[in-house]
Amino acid sequence: MRKDVPAGHPEFGQVVVCPCRTTEVADRRRSRLERLSNLGALTRLTFDNLELHGRSNDPSRQDRYRRIVERVRAYAEEPEGWLLLAGPPGCGKTHLAAAVANRRLEESEPVIFSVVPDLLDHLRAAFSPSSDVGYDELFETVREAPLLILDDLGTQSGTPWAQEKLFQLLNHRYNGRLATIVTTNLRPEELDERLQTRILDTNLTATLFVEDWEASSLERLGGLSLQRLAEMTFGTFDPRGMAIEEHQRENLRRVFNRARSFAESPDGWLVLQGAPGTGKTHLAAAIANERRAKGQTAYFITAPDLLDYLRSAFAPDSKVSYDKVFEAVRSAPLLVLDDLGAQSSTQWAQEKLFQLLNYRYNAGLPTVITSNLALEEQDRRIQSRMLDPKLCDVWALVVPPYRLELGPAQVKPPPSSYRGGRGPRAR
Repeated sequence: MRKDVPAGHPEFGQVVVCPCRTTEVADRRRSRLERLSNLGALTRLTFDNLELHGRSNDPSRQDRYRRIVERVRAYAEEPEGWLLLAGPPGCGKTHLAAAVANRRLEESEPVIFSVVPDLLDHLRAAFSPSSDVGYDELFETVREAPLLILDDLGTQSGTPWAQEKLFQLLNHRYNGRLATIVTTNLRPEELDERLQTRILDTNLTATLFVEDWEASSLERLGGLSLQRLAEMTFGTFDPRGMAIEEHQRENLRRVFNRARSFAESPDGWLVLQGAPGTGKTHLAAAIANERRAKGQTAYFITAPDLLDYLRSAFAPDSKVSYDKVFEAVRSAPLLVLDDLGAQSSTQWAQEKLFQLLNYRYNAGLPTVITSNLALEEQDRRIQSRMLDPKLCDVWALVVPPYRLELGPAQVKPPPSSYRGGRGPRAR
């Protein structure tokens, strides 16, 4: 077409491309690039729909995640060097990597996104005589891509052939300094040694830990993410319970109000004692859920599960460090230890629990403990910490269980030692 311009205009009489044609060509190029990118359904994952705070309720971790997002966003604008996105499953690594790919597609720039096991399967299939694309052509396309994103490195089978292909691929891109993003659930030191020498070269690679493995595991360990515990809030707690006598109803109301005030401003220790099913776990979980909703880290862990987790951390193939787990638990801003006394009473178990609680006692860290045992039935060293009225507030729930039809004779009376350190004696 020719523009309708007056004589003497620089474009007078010249043939120019119709704008609609230009748009059509751009759309076709974008469509072709999307097919080549191998993103498929991941074209929906962009920076616009990325959760900017990550999945943690800890403000410090949220701030770190925001900084990582900004770092990856800057890379998406000018891909240069390598990015290693590491962290436990589900922390957002794939979304971040796919968002980079989609940003480059918006700029009509080529990119290849591939899950590592799928890439290796495609390379194996390319050896077949019936394959639409030859092995050499496919391998060359991947290793020469202006931007290559390898998702889930470490989940592939560890065959010598697979390791060799990955090394050839990454070694070529390393030597050529070609823009590359790698995501992995493994810690860097767990990667194949030959790959480590390329991926962990600080002159080329920026390593971003999207989330800590230990913190992620601990936040899931106690099960607050499970539907039943997540639903245990102060709003879903029935402060009437199964109480049939006025003093029982009053006892439950007072314990409920004390738990709610502790959730508003955690300070010292709160110990909830009572028979199974009287609402201790619900109130303890409600405290943890309330703090997490306000952005504070709160670990909710049953005593037997915690000890099992610590034992497993000693295994040679453990993915978590015992020291890091123990340190994270004992120094948590708020620890809710459910069912103290339900664990096996081995010397090792008692020693670990005492070390944990003694540290928190000396540091004055907010702690909630629930137990079916009376105070005098606890380990004597732990009992001595609970008896400190300056730090510990002990409340007994003297009501019938919610889920069990027990007669009044089966409801334990409050032992004489149950006196709230900063609250009234439970009655």
